[in-house]
Amino acid sequence: MPDQLLYAMEVTLNGLMAGVMYSLVALGFVLIFKASGIFNYAQGVLALFAALTLVGLQNGQVPFAHLINAAFGTNLHGFGWQLPGIVAIALTALVMVGLAIAIEKLVLKHLVNQAPIILFMATIGLAYFLEGLGDVMWGADIKKLDVGLPQGISETVESVTDRIFGYGFFIDNLDIVATVVAVILVSSLTLFSQYSKQGRALRAVADDHQAALSVGISLRFIWILVWSIAGFVALVAGIMWGTKSGVQFSLSLIALKALPVLMLGGFTSIPGAIVGGLIIGVGEKLFEFFVGPMIGGATENWFAYVLALGFLVFRPQGLFGEKIIERV
Repeated sequence: MPDQLLYAMEVTLNGLMAGVMYSLVALGFVLIFKASGIFNYAQGVLALFAALTLVGLQNGQVPFAHLINAAFGTNLHGFGWQLPGIVAIALTALVMVGLAIAIEKLVLKHLVNQAPIILFMATIGLAYFLEGLGDVMWGADIKKLDVGLPQGISETVESVTDRIFGYGFFIDNLDIVATVVAVILVSSLTLFSQYSKQGRALRAVADDHQAALSVGISLRFIWILVWSIAGFVALVAGIMWGTKSGVQFSLSLIALKALPVLMLGGFTSIPGAIVGGLIIGVGEKLFEFFVGPMIGGATENWFAYVLALGFLVFRPQGLFGEKIIERV
């Protein structure tokens, strides 16, 4: 088999894995959009906040330590414990549920029946608030996240592909774990959305807040539920991205990579978030591999957005999104 083809196959596999990582972020956007009909600008910051909280709890860091020390002249840093990864993840999930309740009580309940642009602007304010809160609570330094997930080259994949093709593919163990987690998440969320009473209520709320209220659906409960689920998805994305590249404030920018994923898959489709991520991941890797050397490289920075622009022109609802027709 030609070497160029083998390299392209390896690039494709790595593109699929990268696409899964993008999809984990896009899932949170889809959930919020399905429940409220708005684009949640704060989803990337939720992933950052979840990762910061996880590292802080795991390392026994005192929240607001810098602020307390500056105000009272103390020298607080940590509680002196090191929590197991699974315990820290469970506690962080509870924090994200508490955050969802706080968001509903302090922000969302005051914006019922407001125009989508008002809700969107509220999520922008929420994003900057949470980013500042995370900085004050846990500090702005780059943190290492380790919850016991395997990392490094998968020797199994390398040995199997070496026996088959005579060339071992480099696939990161963390990407394989992310793929398995993404499949479980998508399957669970799809079943929840399609077949549960709460899932049907979620879709009703997205269609019309007032109509949902008139038939006895608790808008407050639905928003707390969906923001809690989105917070859990953000936690999963934060764990994967934080383990891969460290927990730093640039982590919130992964939301920008989710935009073309949503445009391709559709803002209302949970499976579409995965398919869109896979297309973006494979497309940008193969484009960089074949075309990048001819035009100077660095095509991964813009290829996804150009592809999404094409979809906006010819199929604005995405591959799996619902086509919305408004009659005037």
